[in-house]
Amino acid sequence: MSEQNPNLVEVQHVSKTYRDHVDVHALRDVTLTLESGSFAAVVGPSGSGKSTLLNLLGALDRPDEGTIRIAGTDLVATPSGELADFRLHNIGFVFQAFNLLPVLSVEENLEFVANLQGKPKGERRYRADALLQAVGLAEIRDKRPNELSGGQQQRVAVLRAIMTEPAVVLADEPTANLDSSNASILLDMMEQLNRDKGITFVFSTHDPQVMERAHRLIRLRDGVVTADERGKPKSGAHPQ
Repeated sequence: MSEQNPNLVEVQHVSKTYRDHVDVHALRDVTLTLESGSFAAVVGPSGSGKSTLLNLLGALDRPDEGTIRIAGTDLVATPSGELADFRLHNIGFVFQAFNLLPVLSVEENLEFVANLQGKPKGERRYRADALLQAVGLAEIRDKRPNELSGGQQQRVAVLRAIMTEPAVVLADEPTANLDSSNASILLDMMEQLNRDKGITFVFSTHDPQVMERAHRLIRLRDGVVTADERGKPKSGAHPQ
């Protein structure tokens, strides 16, 4: 990222309409930027456009109008055949449903994307072990997902998302299937990764806990950004 342009994510005049029996304007002329190291939440009621925005940022869909750049790459101009490779190397995803591979151990789940990238086995194993150790999960490295609690599964899903050091991690309602205690533990871990490693997180959420922790709140309603609020990070948090 150049000194002249510190923004990791740039969304300029983006609109997206889904056409079925009636037109649904999911996003309307959305413009925003996010700096590297952000800990940001996109919030709003159901149907406000949160998931659509995350899908566009993750290059899972394309806008009807506007441009999106992540780490300097224009996602709209990038050919479809190259977007999968861009996602593989630049975007980490965290889903509500965990999406861990049931036949693999925790450590193997962490290594999965790095394996797709062609990273050597020794490097994959070293990085996975270091991450598990850093967040106090080393004792579960050999367990399968069905042997873990929901909170443990979601923490492993977050570690898998950051395993290859992507430009940004997109987390779609990551606490939706967790009780408040496990949600708090998960958010502690993500704040630690943001603070210590400078990892950029963008959440879509209804959860007040996530909104309270975020350093930036982007409020959507009916596909329009109605407010863009910068909170003061907690003491010791990564600067925004």
